Amino acid sequence: MINVASCELGTEVIYTTDEFFANANRMLQETEAVFKDEFDDNGHWMDGWETRRRRDGGNDHCIIKLGNLSKINSFLVDTSHFRGNYPLAVAIKGCCVKDKDDKAFLEDIDSVQWVELLGQSDLEGHTKHDFASLSQTELTHIRVDIYPDGGIARFKAFGEICFDEKLYEQENINVASMRNGARAVYTNNEFFGPLRNILKDNEAINMGDGWETRRRREPGFDWGIIELAKPAILDNIMIDTNFFKGNFADKFSISAAYLEETTDSSVVTQSMFWEELIAPQKLKMHNKHYFDKSFLNHQKPITHIRINIFPDGGVSRLKLFGKFVKKEEIKA
Repeated sequence: MINVASCELGTEVIYTTDEFFANANRMLQETEAVFKDEFDDNGHWMDGWETRRRRDGGNDHCIIKLGNLSKINSFLVDTSHFRGNYPLAVAIKGCCVKDKDDKAFLEDIDSVQWVELLGQSDLEGHTKHDFASLSQTELTHIRVDIYPDGGIARFKAFGEICFDEKLYEQENINVASMRNGARAVYTNNEFFGPLRNILKDNEAINMGDGWETRRRREPGFDWGIIELAKPAILDNIMIDTNFFKGNFADKFSISAAYLEETTDSSVVTQSMFWEELIAPQKLKMHNKHYFDKSFLNHQKPITHIRINIFPDGGVSRLKLFGKFVKKEEIKA
């Protein structure tokens, strides 16, 4: 599952009853919350969303617009560093309202049909709380209620991005984009940076924003498996080692497969027998590398790829350009 409420996917807070002490969008960051012994004009600086103390008997809430239509399986509500100022409880609802801009959505908020995702649940200070979602329906927005007030350091909603059928009509799109439903399945090592980072659309902001393995001290190489949202045919590839200078991967290759039915655990073993899509290619430090179709061994439909880096090191981004194809067209 991926964090569909990540700001890196375009998710943002579009309304809040209050954010006096700390901006609500801070809680959508992927990084771990930090503590700073600093003060601004309104009080102590906190890494998260924090409201003022309520004196009217009500409660605070915010509305989050997801970057993509999504289904949610579970939540992480993190009150790290909020000790005397955390909410006593949280509740979460969701809705699906398409084709409305933020202004129109908020103006018509009273007519929105909300689905309960989490009933009012107790929270503790400086703690990470895991909650299961009561519904896996398609959602565009989330409402987070805190009782009565206080702060949340990080809010994450784990699930899957719903595939946009309009993507079938487009060509030369990045089918390995997280926003287009691609996800990291497994990697043998991600000591310094997670594999999922290479699926981001935006430019890497630093070396920690990529996939980096530890220094290999034994024979072999490092690798990671990625699943595409739908079958796709590739046309060209871009691999970026931005910020990786003394620790970039020396070479890379990609193997691929078309799998109609599989599980995450079985795909790891299966990947040993996948057909090579692009042979090992030399990489340079801090550089974007482009490989057109002449480098590809085939243009068959694929659902999974395994990126291999030799022998170890870092990659900031991987983009696979091509087009999605419908299963019935493949069989035809």
